[in-house]
Formats: sequence, structure tokens, C-alpha cells
Amino acid sequence: MLKINGLLTAATFGLMAALPQTAAAGEAKIYPYQTSVNYCPAGLQPVTISGVICCGVPNQHVSYQSMKAHPVAQKKVHRKVHHATYSARAHCPVGTKGCTYD
Repeated sequence: MLKINGLLTAATFGLMAALPQTAAAGEAKIYPYQTSVNYCPAGLQPVTISGVICCGVPNQHVSYQSMKAHPVAQKKVHRKVHHATYSARAHCPVGTKGCTYD
């Protein structure tokens, strides 16, 4: 009986910890839309909800344009590679008969 009560208590605390996260997950993300003109009524500003621009109050701190922007590509560093050079001269060691081309 004691094990069941402990298990139920642990499950209750687990559900209580998960509730605020699931409530925030179901909320629509409303981004502010950066524009030079505001045709919205007083107290509202242009916002985007799922890509649609309308008037409202944003609940995200980053704008829609910056959220959808691609990340900046890392600058590629090209290092100088040392290649071995070969000459077209004949290799004629002293004391051997004939020359070979490598």
C-alpha cells in the first residue's frame, strides 16, 4: 500500500510539472511584423499569425522576418595545400647504367 501511495504522489507531481508546458505549447505564436506604417487601431500593431499579417498584440519578442531569416553561412577558410613537385629530368645516379624517368 505504501508503494502505491508513493507512486501516485510521484505521478501527481510529474503531471503538475508538465501542465504549464502543455498549456504554453497549445498557444499560437504571434510575431510582431516590422513595417514603416501602422494602419491598425490604437493599442494594436501589425502581427503575423501562421504567416498571415493582421492587427493584434504579439506574444513573441522576435519579429517574424528575423525568425524566418536563414542563418548566416560560416566563412570557409581555404588553407594552402603543399603539393609535391616533380621534375621531368632524368634520374641518373652515379654508377648505374642508363637513366630512368620517374
